[in-house]
Amino acid sequence: MLSWVVTFLVIALIAGILGFGGIAGASIEIAKIIFFIAVVLFLVSAVIGLARGRTRV
Repeated sequence: MLSWVVTFLVIALIAGILGFGGIAGASIEIAKIIFFIAVVLFLVSAVIGLARGRTRV
């Protein structure tokens, strides 16, 4: 997912340099949304991993 964020940021930078403000703004918003989704999924998996703990053999 983080590779998607980087891809959309690069698209936004290129579009901004070339003067396509609408495309640049949309790409930045998509990158923000995907980044926050990735952070939330990371936190959820970290909490679940801590809640399960380690099993003893």
